[in-house]
Amino acid sequence: MDLKDKICIVTGAASGIGKAIAGRFVAAGGRVAIADLKLEAAEAVARELTAKGPGKAMGIAMDVTDEAQVNAGVSEVAAAWGGVDVLVSNAGIQIVHPITEFPFGDWKKLLSIHLDGAFLTSKACIPQMEKRGGGSIIFMGSVHSKEASPLKSAYVTAKHGLLGLARVIAKEEGPKAIRANVICPGFVKTPLVEKQIPEQAQALGISEKEVVERVMLGETVDKEFTTVEDVAEVAFVFAAFPTAALTGQSLNVSHGWNMS
Repeated sequence: MDLKDKICIVTGAASGIGKAIAGRFVAAGGRVAIADLKLEAAEAVARELTAKGPGKAMGIAMDVTDEAQVNAGVSEVAAAWGGVDVLVSNAGIQIVHPITEFPFGDWKKLLSIHLDGAFLTSKACIPQMEKRGGGSIIFMGSVHSKEASPLKSAYVTAKHGLLGLARVIAKEEGPKAIRANVICPGFVKTPLVEKQIPEQAQALGISEKEVVERVMLGETVDKEFTTVEDVAEVAFVFAAFPTAALTGQSLNVSHGWNMS
């Protein structure tokens, strides 16, 4: 399997998991749009990945909660390269509070980025994929797509919702050779997770060491964080898989934390 000349969009790709996925796709010969809120950062990553090849990359500005920006970004990619074959809806944030103290504005912000973003980018990319005879949509879920943790009511709700959206797309678009799948990582050592460690320590009244060892890695088989490379490799498989035998599925990448 490879992605030679496949046209890909990865949201939230200027850093972290998104950047790792974009790099894996470029290494497989893909043409990858680095979609991010920060255009300068997206363009810098695009130059870095293009220099490594063999594929190429371009940077585009995209707020995934803004329908006009999403549509404009997808149109820009389609105009430059001829369509879209792969979408990775990766942009996301984390906000933690006890549910009784969760500000409604924070709830709406988190759900909008994760769920509205996945919906809007899929809606914009699917017509482009149909024109090209098929495609692959990949949502960045989480182990929290399948189970819950304290303080994460909005995040768990959003990640559960992505499973349903992917399955509907798989059903609706399967006859047109468009697949939809969800990656469900455990804790990945990114700035997003680093930020959570002191926040959860304060909220739970435990040490940061206990947050890592008990809360984040306590249910893994080896007490190891998932890596961005682990997630990128699964994204590559979902993107490059040649048939609809693999659609409507979710795959855990969690060192055994969740085995459902």
